[in-house]
Amino acid sequence: MADDDAVIARCWLCDRPLGAKVELHHPVPRVRGGRATVPLHPICHQAIHSRFANGQLARIGADKAALLADEGLAQFVAWVAGKPPDFHAPTKGKGR
Repeated sequence: MADDDAVIARCWLCDRPLGAKVELHHPVPRVRGGRATVPLHPICHQAIHSRFANGQLARIGADKAALLADEGLAQFVAWVAGKPPDFHAPTKGKGR
């Protein structure tokens, strides 16, 4: 396969190319029986867990559209869209 044909790994949440640090997220939390994982930037992983409790994530599962229906998470994804793959900043939560 030529370099031009290489598939660039992308973040499941924001669809930006992945950087040097990649975290695996269980759309259905392991404590709720989830086994499947998806690759995320660390900042995207933090954003998901700062907005949703494990019970909510278990109900939502791998439905990315349902996650993005949350206004705060949608705003985060729009904000992070232009950032480089290894960009990181503190993530604000809901105040849970």
